[in-house]
Amino acid sequence: MFEITMEIARPQNEVFAHLARLEESPRWYSAVENVQRLDDGPVRRGTRSRFTRQLGGTTVQNEVEVSEFEPDRAITLTSLSGPTPFTYRYRLAPSQNGTSLELEGEISGEGLGGPLAMFKSFAETFFRRGMVSNLQAFKRLVESA
Repeated sequence: MFEITMEIARPQNEVFAHLARLEESPRWYSAVENVQRLDDGPVRRGTRSRFTRQLGGTTVQNEVEVSEFEPDRAITLTSLSGPTPFTYRYRLAPSQNGTSLELEGEISGEGLGGPLAMFKSFAETFFRRGMVSNLQAFKRLVESA
């Protein structure tokens, strides 16, 4: 498991709204090429989407479910299929300058080739590094909105 915390200079409800627009993930999540909703209506607990990502130079798909949804407070994305099973829990709280965003991530190297597949801690370190960069892009996107 890894954790990342950052401050975003925007109100909590705005930060949450950006996270809940799953189809916008390619704008800030570098590996995600496309997100296709698999159901209709607003995002809620149980919402499913297909994420198309680049993983080691290969295009892969994960079916992802919103497994937790607390408006303006928390959203958790859990992969149901595809390589590198993951759970990303985003928690939001008010902060002095806007919003504190915390990501708790769990990911495995399952479905990867080479050394990443054999060493879970190495895989988590690799993905954590990427998520720091992705969340910095998310912060820029939200703060410029």
